[in-house]
Amino acid sequence: MSSKPAAPDAIKIETLNVRRGGRPVLEDISLTVRRGSVTGLLGPSGCGKSTLIRSIMGVQIIESGTVTVLGEPAGAPVLRSRVGYVTQAPALYSDLTVRQNLQYFARVLSAARAKVDSVLETVDLGHVQGQLAANLSGGQRARVSLATALLGDPDLLVLDEPTVGLDPVLRRALWHTFTQLAKRGTTLLVSSHVMDEAARCDDLLLLRDGGLLASGSPDALRARTGEYDLEAAFLRIAEEEAA
Repeated sequence: MSSKPAAPDAIKIETLNVRRGGRPVLEDISLTVRRGSVTGLLGPSGCGKSTLIRSIMGVQIIESGTVTVLGEPAGAPVLRSRVGYVTQAPALYSDLTVRQNLQYFARVLSAARAKVDSVLETVDLGHVQGQLAANLSGGQRARVSLATALLGDPDLLVLDEPTVGLDPVLRRALWHTFTQLAKRGTTLLVSSHVMDEAARCDDLLLLRDGGLLASGSPDALRARTGEYDLEAAFLRIAEEEAA
């Protein structure tokens, strides 16, 4: 019997609508995320990025539309071992060391013991593996949280504002890790409200007020607007939509 063919896109969303508290939060969102890409989900705070991510993870009640992840309906049980999710607030046990945290989550995910050493190397935290999570810096906690998500070897990694509050050096280090993961075949969807991170992405999804303003590569958006600076390109597109 032949196996099910891989879906051409990691994520496919068609006419998604979400209401919360009686008001629209996402309106008629349709988009795709290519496999093996680093796709940036960008827009100002409150534009609907986190709601869109919850919809992709299958934990958001939607009014209408479809969300397909790795060829399956969002939230399908089969996706639990194939999708990694990193929230804005790192989910760690403060009274455990870095290694103990990873060993615990490895048992939960039925990951091999050797995977702990592998992910520690990926996020470059071997030198602090014996430290309590409570004593880590914000950037280190973010990287441990990323390591936790990587224990299950996800095909898709969804990160909700992973660099918020980090200094430029730590942000650059995390983005280097994202790029390396994509080169190994992992698809990454990374939300951010920091527009200078857009240039680090293969593709961009620009959200504003619950709507998808534009999608495409950074160079495609530059060509469309005539603006080299991606923040200026975002503003140009927003002005065009408002006109």
